Amino acid sequence: MDYDPMVMDDAESLGPVVKISQADNTRVKFELSNTELSFANSLRRVMLAEIPTIAIDLVEIEANSSVLADEFIAHRLGLIPLNAEGIEQLLYSRDCDCDEYCEHCSVTLNLHAKCTGDDIMQVCARDLVPVGDRVNQVLGSPIINDPEGQGPLILKLRHGQEIKLQCIAKKGIAKEHSKWAPSAAIGFEYDPHNKLHHLDLWYEQDPKKEWPPSEYADWEEPPQEGEPFDYDAVPQRFYYNVETAGPIPPDAIVTEGIKVIQQKLAGLIHELTESDGGENGYNGPRSPGYNEGGDNWNDQGSFTPYGNGGNQSSWGGQGGTTPYGATPYGGGQNPWS
Repeated sequence: MDYDPMVMDDAESLGPVVKISQADNTRVKFELSNTELSFANSLRRVMLAEIPTIAIDLVEIEANSSVLADEFIAHRLGLIPLNAEGIEQLLYSRDCDCDEYCEHCSVTLNLHAKCTGDDIMQVCARDLVPVGDRVNQVLGSPIINDPEGQGPLILKLRHGQEIKLQCIAKKGIAKEHSKWAPSAAIGFEYDPHNKLHHLDLWYEQDPKKEWPPSEYADWEEPPQEGEPFDYDAVPQRFYYNVETAGPIPPDAIVTEGIKVIQQKLAGLIHELTESDGGENGYNGPRSPGYNEGGDNWNDQGSFTPYGNGGNQSSWGGQGGTTPYGATPYGGGQNPWS
């Protein structure tokens, strides 16, 4: 393909470019180009840890005669994926006016099972029943994708054993706890041929055999034999493999990640450009006495806690004397004078 500088310049002016190679209900694979490594990695980190979902956060156990301890069951319940469709309509508990929880910041699910037969009874996610008011009819419902329609196994009961509890699901992000993670894993790769030498491939005999190329190696040209190393080269294409854990579809993870980055940048721009008294500019925290002059600013415009020009102090500023005689802080050699 012939190189057309006009076409390349137009592509760069359009910003990042996304090319989707695979998309289904569980994963999406795409290539991100025309951007920098810092932005590409920021998107990966945000998709992993800062997209809000819903998960069981509080478990109130009324009866438990199973072989599992209460804490063990509560931990298992927290890891069950819940539908997060419409999560933007749900408030964080810290932002709600209620005393503990309500329908505006939580979803309540009940679980009651008792084994009355001789066979072992399996209690699964499908036995979690949402109750009370919700912002919509699907938010907080367990995700069930297995062919049997059971969902993740919670515990097993023998004859006469019973479990009865109430779960409170709340909104959160994976930075607070991994149970709110929207993705099970996110593959991130660039430079599949290691032309930039960002990786040191440990090997015993032959690195080509012990490090087989990834599926993206066919998307880029391999290095030529004897090709000189370009120290100024930077990665241009980034490959993602986003797999959902169930709360939201994989394509929504990508779009929500971009939305979170936009919100972060908007907040940063707002803080840097907020107005004060009609004057635009940054008005946040500054160094002590920044640009205020006074006795703590010397003639060179630098801040010093010892006063302007090394005023008289316990170290003998302005040629003062000390019990130790002439020192760098006295005897006219004050570095701030």
